[in-house]
Amino acid sequence: MSGHSKFANIKHKKEKNDAAKGKIFTIIGREIAVAVKEGGADPANNSKLRDVIAKAKANNMPNDTIERGIKKAAGDANSVNYVSITYEGYGPSGTAIIVNALTDNKNRTASNVRNAFTKGGGNVGTTGCVSYMFDEKGQIIIDKEECDMNADDLMMLALDAGAEDFAEEEDSFEIITTPEDFTTVRETLEKENITMASAEVTMIPQNYVELTSEDDIKKMNRILDMLDDDDDVQSVYHNWDE
Repeated sequence: MSGHSKFANIKHKKEKNDAAKGKIFTIIGREIAVAVKEGGADPANNSKLRDVIAKAKANNMPNDTIERGIKKAAGDANSVNYVSITYEGYGPSGTAIIVNALTDNKNRTASNVRNAFTKGGGNVGTTGCVSYMFDEKGQIIIDKEECDMNADDLMMLALDAGAEDFAEEEDSFEIITTPEDFTTVRETLEKENITMASAEVTMIPQNYVELTSEDDIKKMNRILDMLDDDDDVQSVYHNWDE
C-alpha cells in the first residue's frame, strides 16, 4: 500500500465536495436517517450514529444541520425508508469497482449504476465478483499539520486502543483498524482532541491497477463522475492507481 497518498485522495475528494457541499450533506443526511432508524436518536447509545456524526464533522457539516437531521429522522415515522444496496463490477482494463447506495427506488438506482458502467465501457457483475479483491477496514487519516502529537505517541495511542496498523506518510498519518474496533479507536483519538481529515469504514484494495491508455483513463473517469453525480450513491471504491 505504500506509494499511494491517501491524504492526497482525501484532499482531492474534499475539494470536489467543497464545490458541491449539497451532495456530501445529502449523503451524510441519509446515513444519519438510517442510523437513527436502526439504533435510535441518542448517539451515546448508538455507535453507528456516533460514527456518522464524526464523518459529518470531518466534512464540515454544521452542528445544527446534524441535529436537525437526527430530530427529523427520530420524529418522522413516515420518513423515507432507504434500502442499502451494493453493486460490483468492472471498469476499463479489468479495474474493480464497488458501489454502495442508499435508495428509496431500487429500479432507478440499478438503472443509473448500470448506465454509468456502460457509458464508461465497463459492466456490472454479480455479488462477490470483485469484493474479494478488497479488505473492509476502518481507516483514519490525520493531517500532520493539524496534529500536535509526535508520531511515536500517536502510534502508541492508536495501537493501545486496538488499531491494527499505523503508517507515516509524507504529509499525513494513516491508522488502520478492523471494522469492529474502528469506533473505539476513533473515539480514543477524539478524546485527545486529535483532528481527523477522514475517519470511516472503507474498502481498501489489496492491489492496484494502472491504466496506461488515455481512452481507458477517460472511460474510468466517466464512470466515477456519473456515479459521483448520482444522489443515491453513497460511496464508490476502486483499485485504479490514479
